[in-house]
Amino acid sequence: MNNPRSRAFALTLPVIAFLAFAFVAPVATMLWHSVYEPEVADALPETLAALENWDGRSLPNEAVYRIAAAEFRALRARRALGSIATRVNRVLVGARSTIVRTVRRLEGAALGPGAWRDAMIEVDADWADPAMWGAIKRAGERYTLRHYLHALDLDQDAAGNVVAQQPERRIHLPLLANTFSASAGITLICLALGYPLAYAIANGRAPWSRVALMLVLVPFWMSLIVRSMSWIVMLQGQGLLNDALVAAGALADDERLTLVHNMIGTVVTMTHVLLPFLVLPLYALMRTIPPLHRQASASLGANAWQTFVYVYWPQTLPGVGAGVLLVFMLAIGYYIAPALVGGRTGQFISNVIAYHMQYSLNWGLAASLNFVLLACVILVFAIFHRLVGVERIRFG
Repeated sequence: MNNPRSRAFALTLPVIAFLAFAFVAPVATMLWHSVYEPEVADALPETLAALENWDGRSLPNEAVYRIAAAEFRALRARRALGSIATRVNRVLVGARSTIVRTVRRLEGAALGPGAWRDAMIEVDADWADPAMWGAIKRAGERYTLRHYLHALDLDQDAAGNVVAQQPERRIHLPLLANTFSASAGITLICLALGYPLAYAIANGRAPWSRVALMLVLVPFWMSLIVRSMSWIVMLQGQGLLNDALVAAGALADDERLTLVHNMIGTVVTMTHVLLPFLVLPLYALMRTIPPLHRQASASLGANAWQTFVYVYWPQTLPGVGAGVLLVFMLAIGYYIAPALVGGRTGQFISNVIAYHMQYSLNWGLAASLNFVLLACVILVFAIFHRLVGVERIRFG
């Protein structure tokens, strides 16, 4: 340990261990879940073995029906049928009700060796559709890219060709585009509001500059949920803003504005939450710009606008880049504000990921959406680095 490099490496070991535990391990686990799903394969081994040589176009033979019925009934006895049927339903909508209804109807039935196909089709006609058996076979794949296809609003047909999802099921790409466009809009609004504010704080006179800086810092001392709920109080139909507009005669009482539980509420709330992340880097950088530069520009005959465009603005670009990148990256992955004030039309892709993680328990799709989002973020970062250069940004 006498080697300085060895000592330096030893000092970084706690950080490396923390990153491995808190970042690398969860990311690797999610990546594994996105491609590995063994539950159906473990629950229906004989059915899947019987379907291995099935052509996918005609109906399976009688033996497949008999084996599937036996394994479904065994799952019901173990109280595991619902979970497996749900996983098949993720491949073919409606498959869960078909499986559960059929097993319930045939519970305890003593049928002959050649009667299972007719009996299952009599209970539910979906058993006469090859798509039903194709869904069971696809759900039984241990290693699959199905979740990535669904994350991109794609699917596979009976022949294995990649096709677009049905129009009513194409939700992820529009939501991803909505997330990026809203995040870009929030970033531009923060820049439009934050740059003049940072300039005023950095170049204003005390005590007003200190008061303005305190107002910027106050949101950091408040809970994010409290700030979001405050905007609901402000923006809802019977909220303070609508009440003020009605009292001022700008609106009739029955024409109140809908400013919350939509994208407007999401943008307003997230702008309030993320604005300090743009103001503070800019303020820190502006404090380092000597006033003599502007004075020298004025002494050479430049007016205030020329001084700003040619002298001041270029020196603040590293701070602008830092703030814009920080706000945009934070906005893309935001969850709480869209969940509380976004309603149905103000949701981000992060809300869908959280839904699949917490409620539908479709971890494979949630992990795939995570990696699609991560790939998009890396692409944006690469474009930003190409156009601006990450080495040029400064936080002060």
